[in-house]
Amino acid sequence: MQSIKVKSPATLSNLCCGFDILGMALEIPFDIIELKWREEPGISITHLDDFNLPTDPEKNIAGVALQAMIDQLDYKHGFDIIIEKKIKPGSGIGSSAASAAGIVVAANHLFENRFTKNELVSFAMEGEVLASGSRHADNLAPCIYGGLVLIRDTATLDIIELKTPPLYITIVHPQIEIKTSYARKILPKEIPLKSAVVQWANVAGLVTGFLHSDYKLIGRSLQDIIVEPVRSKLIPGFDLVKKNCLDAGVLGGGISGSGPSLFMLSENEAVAKAAESEMKAVYSNLGIDFKTYVSTVSTNGVEVF
Repeated sequence: MQSIKVKSPATLSNLCCGFDILGMALEIPFDIIELKWREEPGISITHLDDFNLPTDPEKNIAGVALQAMIDQLDYKHGFDIIIEKKIKPGSGIGSSAASAAGIVVAANHLFENRFTKNELVSFAMEGEVLASGSRHADNLAPCIYGGLVLIRDTATLDIIELKTPPLYITIVHPQIEIKTSYARKILPKEIPLKSAVVQWANVAGLVTGFLHSDYKLIGRSLQDIIVEPVRSKLIPGFDLVKKNCLDAGVLGGGISGSGPSLFMLSENEAVAKAAESEMKAVYSNLGIDFKTYVSTVSTNGVEVF
């Protein structure tokens, strides 16, 4: 193969109580990434979007992730990367992960699938370090594995694929900026044991709810008493969106990643669409530009097309 094109999906991370350990891949939105083999060494990057991301491969997430893979091979040639980002950077739904994961999956196909999924996550994490300054995989792993994943241990990349019942995900992305570095900086450095126990119970309940297709348990467990109370203050309209969506019948939801995007999980499309209407009403009344999506779970993650 001389070239390949993939679509790389947006992802939810944390899922309320699962800070840095739970992630889910979405069907929409997704980036489109094309990778072309070339004779000359080096990496060139072209963006077909208006986000003004760097094209220097040492400063571009996709370039850094691809170089990490190349460094493990006796490969003397180069690549041209063409990216059309549809996931806005800084949205909280895995824009940087889509770039890093998409490029390593594409390259692995050209290299005849010589690397495992865990190895691909490791390469892609180098791009995430450039994006956020830390090696975390709660967006990368679902992007590469598909579906819902638990990152039990980041250091050893102990990644567990989890089942989910049919779900609809409603997302609103208010067009405000929240820097991941700042959203991490404001988190409490210590938490009371009582709060930790509640959070552990919610994580266990959420995973159990997914595994047993217990929608009521999923809803009861979509609670975050540690991170959400701090980060929600950065997002105008958060409390009203959550209240109105719960009144509309969603299972629950909260902040995706470090924000500003908010997500709600629903059993069916009708409720998911009703939640979208509530989200639109809140941000229209606040005079804040926004985008909304109604998606299902992407079981495949990055896909060749």
